[in-house]
Amino acid sequence: MEYHNPVLLKESVDGLAIKPDGIYVDVTFGGGGHSRKILERLGPEGKLYAFDQDKDALENKIDDNRFTLINENFRYLKRFLRFYGVKQVDGILGDFGVSSHQFNEAERGFSTRFDAKLDMRMNQGDKLSAYEVINEYEEEQLKKLFYAYADLKNAPKLARTIVSERKNNPIETSEQLNELLKPLLFKGKENKILAQIYQAIRIEVNQEIEVLKEFLLQTEEIIKPDGRMSLISYHSLEDRLVKRYIRSGLFEGEPEKDMYGNISVPFKKVNGLVVPSKEEIKQNNRARSAKLRVARKL
Repeated sequence: MEYHNPVLLKESVDGLAIKPDGIYVDVTFGGGGHSRKILERLGPEGKLYAFDQDKDALENKIDDNRFTLINENFRYLKRFLRFYGVKQVDGILGDFGVSSHQFNEAERGFSTRFDAKLDMRMNQGDKLSAYEVINEYEEEQLKKLFYAYADLKNAPKLARTIVSERKNNPIETSEQLNELLKPLLFKGKENKILAQIYQAIRIEVNQEIEVLKEFLLQTEEIIKPDGRMSLISYHSLEDRLVKRYIRSGLFEGEPEKDMYGNISVPFKKVNGLVVPSKEEIKQNNRARSAKLRVARKL
């Protein structure tokens, strides 16, 4: 099964400062590229747990007695680590992009390139798919979604057009959706804007923002003092949440100060923002919007 090169592979794994006998978690297993790199640096006593809710990822399972693959969403990080008797770990790696495999499987409906049923579920067992979002959401909900997750100025027009079309016929495939929306998109930028629209629908279908927040809030308890997290985001919403959480332990507002004006935060950033080299972007176009942030637990 084709999974492309993992993005920022060396930088993200270096960020974990791996101890050979440590316990690590890769919360976005995918093709297993990051996990294999972590295992290379672990000694015989080390342990790696990986999460992936997509059952296709099970086909890449690594045969290594130090490795356990958990076929679940990483929003349940604490619950499933507990199940394996793990209370704390030395580091967590997350790469929040959609895998190239998911984009390249036409029937999953993630890509604007193929005509496929509107789906976009990372977990094929979930009830909500892109079909429900496009055909059942109120106009106001669609408008908010295109504003919030794709920053599209013409969100009201997009939402209105979708709602008006589906009164006559349900919108069932990506081809139908593309044809319907293309007249509303800036000439020469159609593909870019369609990709943003698909991103917004995908974030909604998979509750990606809620999932990321739930995950981040568990890291404070799960990562040992001096342990690391190394997180790769692909759009500004995710990156903003990661950045704010590292800076203040909150997603909005400012942390409280004690009587001396000091703030108590769970993490400290290890270095500035890391982005892929020109060389990496040339070899792997998916890397172009990736941003890596590394933090150490205080």
